[in-house]
Amino acid sequence: MNDGEIIHTITKLVDEEHTLLKAGEHGGLDEDNDARLKSLQVQLDQCWDLLRQRRARREFGEDPNEAKVRGASTVEHYQQ
Repeated sequence: MNDGEIIHTITKLVDEEHTLLKAGEHGGLDEDNDARLKSLQVQLDQCWDLLRQRRARREFGEDPNEAKVRGASTVEHYQQ
């Protein structure tokens, strides 16, 4: 996946996240939509992490295609 594809995926995920958040403003989300929202947030963290890895590899003269999607347990425990 190249940077453009990752950004496109992020955009789609953010759009869906906003739709769910907006729906949640009007009485909360049901269990399925709440689970979907949490899944979207993990996927977004993974996409942003992958994009940062690719950019860092490129900056230091390494192959950005060697960047790998990290597991949820890894990206969810980063310090902001």
